[in-house]
Amino acid sequence: MKLRTVKNLKNLKGKRVIVRVDFNVPLDSKGNVRNDKRIRFALPTLKYLLAEEADQLILMTHVGRPKNNEKELMTGRIAERLGKLIKIKVAKVNGWGEKGIPPAKIVMLENLRFNPGEKSKNENERAAFGKQLASLADIYVNEAFSNSHRAHASMVSVPKFIPGYAGFGVMQEAEQISKALVHPKRPVVAIMAGVKADKLNAIKNMMKIADQVCVGGALAYALRKVQGYGVGATKIDQEGMTEMADIVKEVSKSRKVILPVDAVVADKLDAKAKVKIVPLEKIPNDAMALDIGPKTIKQYADIIKKAKTVLWFGPLGAFESAPFAKGTKAIGSAIAKVKGLTIAGGGDTATAIEKFKLEKKFTLVSTGGGASLEMIEGKELPGLSILKK
Repeated sequence: MKLRTVKNLKNLKGKRVIVRVDFNVPLDSKGNVRNDKRIRFALPTLKYLLAEEADQLILMTHVGRPKNNEKELMTGRIAERLGKLIKIKVAKVNGWGEKGIPPAKIVMLENLRFNPGEKSKNENERAAFGKQLASLADIYVNEAFSNSHRAHASMVSVPKFIPGYAGFGVMQEAEQISKALVHPKRPVVAIMAGVKADKLNAIKNMMKIADQVCVGGALAYALRKVQGYGVGATKIDQEGMTEMADIVKEVSKSRKVILPVDAVVADKLDAKAKVKIVPLEKIPNDAMALDIGPKTIKQYADIIKKAKTVLWFGPLGAFESAPFAKGTKAIGSAIAKVKGLTIAGGGDTATAIEKFKLEKKFTLVSTGGGASLEMIEGKELPGLSILKK
């Protein structure tokens, strides 16, 4: 995808730039930032714009899923943390610039989702909010890949009124994922795992691209159930599987799709639970499959060893709990050794990679689970389409 990017922006003297960032960071009950990884991710783009002498940077982000504009989801503490990281005081605006913008070098607007126009289902309402935001600046920059699959006002409407460009982080994510989907180096292996059946859309598309698709998590056992195996008390997305019956049938019969042959089971998801390793056909009726077993780990790792391109979406088991973390850790470690393009996506996957200290060994750990998955499904992202050359 050919995008207009910040590389095209030179000598910004006299220009105000409004930047859509993803500072949807974990906050405590008082609104303090617990993890500033997403803020740090945007720094290269912000520093570049400042180095090109932009008169002012106006930053906008959503935070959480507010219902009543909760105080703890306001952007004040986020602005403070950014100021410490970039070593410039960041002014906070209690709104979206309708009462004017202070003359500070960097300004942070209030949580976009406090304004009903941001996510409105009414296109005219979104456009009105987008026009209001666009009126604050001369140039728009998207540095929020993780929200680029949403047709929200800050993603799609703003760049209809002023020229729009992709930030460095967006460029990196879009380019690396595209590289894995278009003329990738083979063999291509996809590791797809999770609970919800909606990931079947991504698996179906990966069946066209990948040489093999290894499936894990509850979704894998749901597919095994379709094949006639008993999965005990494993919690599966039965409603989703029913709604996607045609895709389920196609995926479960595909020779490219590799499913577990054994499992780590327990009667409850608890660090102190008694666990057993059993073959797939011997999962007890009162037990849940909470991780892939050692034979499956070896089978998947052997497939990964031969790969030149690997895409990983979703942990293989309930990795947060030690008895059920071996599968995710082993598969993550196997991917980390691949001499080729390795891409991981999704919040839980990123958390697992961080937990097992593998982050520096991947080509890309995507910030956007939903956005990257939609690219894997073959969909165009509205927030990127609007930035096409």
